Amino acid sequence: MTWIDVVGWAGSALLVWSLLQARLLRLRALNLAGCLVLIGFNASVGVWPMVGLNVVLAVINVWYLWRMLVTRHDDKAYQVVEVRADDGFLAHTLRLHRDDIVRFNPGFTAIEPGAAAFLVVNGDEVVGVVVFRGDGDGVARVELDYVTQRYRDFTPGEFVYRQSRYFADRGCHTVITPPGMKAPYYDRLGFRREGESYVMELV
Repeated sequence: MTWIDVVGWAGSALLVWSLLQARLLRLRALNLAGCLVLIGFNASVGVWPMVGLNVVLAVINVWYLWRMLVTRHDDKAYQVVEVRADDGFLAHTLRLHRDDIVRFNPGFTAIEPGAAAFLVVNGDEVVGVVVFRGDGDGVARVELDYVTQRYRDFTPGEFVYRQSRYFADRGCHTVITPPGMKAPYYDRLGFRREGESYVMELV
């Protein structure tokens, strides 16, 4: 086997591996890398139809990656829908992602009555859930901040924290995240670290 064969097999393996990714951004990035490797491989051996195919796939991947990156913080792409704590669809979403929720929010068990619950959606797809409770002391204690696996490379929960009215309407001026949350992203949203939690004062 020559080195060019190794390149070809590596490109094919990268392409297959990309299709096994659950995260959308990672899938597109790896697929693009595989296409670029295969463009070089097929050009070197003169298989031009495959060069053309991978050029087209690479362009498609670049377009999707660009669209994902420019809309990741766009209020027009993501909407926040407030739901009741006992909402049936919310309960279905929590059951569907129960194991993943426990993995990233180990302290979460169930939504208690009186909590404020929000679904973050992209089109008609639920991409995140945020649940918090205001206990009358001006502090909103986040009980759950979950992002579905497909959107794990994004931060859809930010669209809840951007809207201070969600908290102000409940008499809250401070937000505290749950301790021990895995892979937190709050430092990018203006929160400060306090022990195992993050805190943000609302303006």
